[in-house]
Amino acid sequence: MPDLLLRAANIHHAYRERAVLCGVSLEVRAGERVALTGPSGSGKTTLLNLLGGIDRPKSGRIEFDGVSLGDLDGDGLARLRRQSIGTVFQFFHLLPTLTASENVELPLQLVGIDASERRSRVAALLERVGVANRAEALSTELSGGEMQRVAIARALVHRPRLLLADEPTGNLDSRNGERILQLLRELSDETGTAMVLVTHSAEAAAICHREIRLRDGVIESSIRNSDPRA
Repeated sequence: MPDLLLRAANIHHAYRERAVLCGVSLEVRAGERVALTGPSGSGKTTLLNLLGGIDRPKSGRIEFDGVSLGDLDGDGLARLRRQSIGTVFQFFHLLPTLTASENVELPLQLVGIDASERRSRVAALLERVGVANRAEALSTELSGGEMQRVAIARALVHRPRLLLADEPTGNLDSRNGERILQLLRELSDETGTAMVLVTHSAEAAAICHREIRLRDGVIESSIRNSDPRA
């Protein structure tokens, strides 16, 4: 069985005393793809942010590769995210003054990858997500679907051990959505990258090994998919 990569135990979280997560526990193994599903307001995005160390839970413990996120200071969390975690945000968070290729290249600069390797990786990923022809466009000049694909390339370019994605196909038409899901599945299989995807899409859930359904801040069900499809 693959090594345990991510573990959340008895996670509670609230905003202004409003409970959002109530005792959530889950484990993700290396190379495993997990879909977080459930109605809006069930706590999916909050859980994703906690798993990535963007927020800290009110109580409970989250471990990445045996290291408790609660034991890391801000610099330690930032270093972990730069080196080992890729994140696709629902609203992209591309830097408006940078081109598409520069946005994708930025994570590689932060970890000190040399320039020729950076250019090679960026070009290859922009091609795979289908926006190579928009490499020199500013992010403000991109359509919503193009920004989504650039954000996915940026999250994958440093070859993270864990990808966290919030609605990774939410702004894409069916053809490009299918293309991105195929890419995520292929890269996960090729590199052993674990993935946790927040999604309302049955097609996205179908590429995952497990679907964890949240409702009102608790896990309602966890279903294993014995044959994740392309």
